[in-house]
Amino acid sequence: MKLLSLIILLLVGISVSAQSQEDLQNAFSQSYTQEKEGKYSDAIQSIVKYYSEDSYEVNIRLAWLNYLSGLYTKSISYYQRSILLRPLSIEARLGLTYPASAIGNWEQVITQYKDVLKIAPNNYTANLRLGQIYLNRKEYQTAAKYLELMINQYPFTYDVMISTAWNYYYEGKLREAKILFQKVLLIYPKDESATLGLSNIK
Repeated sequence: MKLLSLIILLLVGISVSAQSQEDLQNAFSQSYTQEKEGKYSDAIQSIVKYYSEDSYEVNIRLAWLNYLSGLYTKSISYYQRSILLRPLSIEARLGLTYPASAIGNWEQVITQYKDVLKIAPNNYTANLRLGQIYLNRKEYQTAAKYLELMINQYPFTYDVMISTAWNYYYEGKLREAKILFQKVLLIYPKDESATLGLSNIK
């Protein structure tokens, strides 16, 4: 009798678990539709009713939806929870840079990119963005550390080429800058940034 009761409880538990998973799948599906329609608050409500501190998927989904809603502080907290749940998550760290940059917290942005590089030293986004941040800060030698790695790995990619070209220009490496500006024009023949760079060198 005890064994029968245990089996019944187990089967009920499996049934409830399967139903809960199906409900969660439906909630995610509904939230994607609402997101496409720009109904971010509704999308959040579709997910938040199933909130669990231990669910990476729910936390990172809410992080993104809150970012889209302009609720940057909430978004950051959900991303931080996601990172706590999955310490090696690159997607959560990169995601966190969106709301952090939106509120102008560039030190937090830099920290996240550097943490990504501790996990994946050749990560494209983290290296490129760090290079661009330091380029904008006029810290050209620091920018070069990241951009020169990228130009060697992605030698014919627009964002890498134009950023590295300008960094070379401001470092006084005009020959290298000119070569890259010219290569940029092979991708976009009328690119204004590359054209300006070449005119400055002449």
